[in-house]
Amino acid sequence: MACGRILADPATPFPGFDGDDDEQLIARLQPAVDLVEASSQGLRGLVDLLRSRGVSWARIGVGLGMSRQAAWERFG
Repeated sequence: MACGRILADPATPFPGFDGDDDEQLIARLQPAVDLVEASSQGLRGLVDLLRSRGVSWARIGVGLGMSRQAAWERFG
């Protein structure tokens, strides 16, 4: 399944992109950037909500698969 391969390795390009020419691929860049930005904002919103509820950086770090310090440095 293509979705499973992409999720397992985010560096995997979406199927069908090999047939696109350079201009088509370039046209895909900004929508991809917009999706990444929206995802990043959503993640920050979740962390902010957890912090407003008093959830520790240690617990947030575990949820993110990183250390407390790394979570604080990224979102604090």
